[in-house]
Amino acid sequence: MFLLRCFSLWMFLLLLEHRLHRVSGAKPPGIGGGKFSTRDGMRCTWSASDTGDAVNVRVDCETSGAQRNGGVTETSCEYFGKPRSCPGYNSDPKAFWKQVARAFKRLQGKVCIDGSALVKTGMCKRAPRQAHLRLNPDSVKIGRTAATTPPPLQSSTAACLKGAGHRRRAEDYCGSSWASVCAFFMSIVQSEDC
Repeated sequence: MFLLRCFSLWMFLLLLEHRLHRVSGAKPPGIGGGKFSTRDGMRCTWSASDTGDAVNVRVDCETSGAQRNGGVTETSCEYFGKPRSCPGYNSDPKAFWKQVARAFKRLQGKVCIDGSALVKTGMCKRAPRQAHLRLNPDSVKIGRTAATTPPPLQSSTAACLKGAGHRRRAEDYCGSSWASVCAFFMSIVQSEDC
């Protein structure tokens, strides 16, 4: 009997906490993030955070291989919106964030670039414009790499002349009987081959 009362009290407190959580407007359970890739080779991650009545979505993208070509390697930006003004978001926030992930994939080359492109979800088509996520132009950061030139190659004749210098130095320090062994170790330490 005692266990039944404890269980009933525990269930009552759990339901009360759940109701208070819903009424207080606490952080919805659907806030999260994800990953997507674009056709032009950018791999992006996004994460959403609640900022009171609005939501910020941070997007970080990276292009593999662009560093070799001297192009854009990293891009980051933030999107903001008020999805709570959409009835679909309030009824199923988890489905909303899944649709946001698909909307980012559809943007392709416009992610963090096109300020007029909205991140729209199907469940909020008829919602006011403020419900959709839009780019904050002040948050865009683009990292470019400078084109690097490879260091000039040494001519093989200069390296061979230095190798001959190892042999002479080895004879000076080690004597003629140990000169080949000393020259070998000097070439390893100085690592210059013909």
